Amino acid sequence: MSYAIIKTGGKQYNVEEGQILRVATIDEKEGAKIELDALMTGDGKKTNLDGGKVSAKVVGHGRAKKIIVFKKKRRKQYKRTQGHRQNYTEIKIEKI
Repeated sequence: MSYAIIKTGGKQYNVEEGQILRVATIDEKEGAKIELDALMTGDGKKTNLDGGKVSAKVVGHGRAKKIIVFKKKRRKQYKRTQGHRQNYTEIKIEKI
C-alpha cells in the first residue's frame, strides 16, 4: 500500500495507486498521461519527504453541480441570486 501527497491546482491530495480523483481543470486531452510532483511518499512503514513523481491519466473533464449564491439586504428589498458551476478534471493515479 503505497501512497503519496500531491499538489495540483493550489490544493494537496492524499492519493494511492488506482484512485480516481477530481482536481481543478488541467489543460490536457482525455487519455493523456501527466506527471505530478509528489510532496511526500510512503509505503505504510516509512515516509520519504524528498518527494518524487506520480504518473496519472486524464479520465475526463466535467462540471460540478450548480451552487446557488444568494445575496440580500434586509428591509431594502434587495435580493440577487446567482448560480456557479466549477469545472474539474478527473484523473486516475497509475504509478507512484
